[in-house]
Amino acid sequence: MVDDGDSIVFLGDSITAQGDWGVWFPDRAVHNLGVDGNTTDDVIARIGDVVALRPAVVALLIGTNDLGTRQSVEHLVRNVEYLMVALRRDLPGARLLVQSILPRGREFADPIQDANRHLRQFAPSINAGFLDLWESFAQEDGEIDPRLSDDRLHLTAAGYEAWLAELRPALERLEEAPPMTRPLQIIRPS
Repeated sequence: MVDDGDSIVFLGDSITAQGDWGVWFPDRAVHNLGVDGNTTDDVIARIGDVVALRPAVVALLIGTNDLGTRQSVEHLVRNVEYLMVALRRDLPGARLLVQSILPRGREFADPIQDANRHLRQFAPSINAGFLDLWESFAQEDGEIDPRLSDDRLHLTAAGYEAWLAELRPALERLEEAPPMTRPLQIIRPS
């Protein structure tokens, strides 16, 4: 299916999959491409599904399951960077928004913050937006606020409200910025 060019793809794992995007963005064509349990490897395998929709905006939230399955921060960051570059290459006019990995339990705080620092630094290099959700979701000790998650992973209704309070203005700012006019040229070693 090819869209009219004004759609938003929400891409990620179960946190995205459980979102009620059509209700939250009723004036837009939305595609929920969140899949329970997905890692960055899984999303890479589905990148063709995103490109086929030719969306105006792609909002990506992925990475927590990589850390949950003990993948390295380096693996996670390289995969997200690959995803962003591939999306920019194949959808040069789309606006891209990568969102920080949400906090979970204290034991994940350091690797999540490390990954988020790398993603924040990389996003501008391909004209992508970065939405840092850490401050809105983390307690002082790095654990997710229990009002926003019952299981230290998935969001409660209050968690989705907190996310939307940050996501809506970020998407508005992103759409006000000029899009890329041509695809990135990927240089491959010979």
